[in-house]
Amino acid sequence: QVQLVEFGGGLVQAGGSLRLSCAASGMTFSAYAMGWFRQAPGKEREFVATISWYGGKTYYADSVKGRFTISRDNAKNTVYLQMNSLKPEDTAIYYCAARMAGTTNYDSPSVYHHWGQGTQVTVSS
Repeated sequence: QVQLVEFGGGLVQAGGSLRLSCAASGMTFSAYAMGWFRQAPGKEREFVATISWYGGKTYYADSVKGRFTISRDNAKNTVYLQMNSLKPEDTAIYYCAARMAGTTNYDSPSVYHHWGQGTQVTVSS
């Protein structure tokens, strides 16, 4: 049974940093590209970042480019999201997700097969 569990959310002041982790189990982690999405109250789930199965390719939403960094450690079955220069508009529940390597439309939630339960990130002004 595939399981994705996120860690690292919390409350931080604007300008601060957080590092999210997502631990995967029950799957061949290196066979999957991984992504982070977020959902704020009253809004649709939106793409944040994705990383290829080997870590060589990353893509980001324009809203986080230059502030967030996605990375992975296949030996630890873990994907990370380093978030710097946080803004109040980054407040949301953050979800990690897995999609089969080679799939396109990486920014669409529909191509991701497995999802974590989410972790809350709150940025105060």
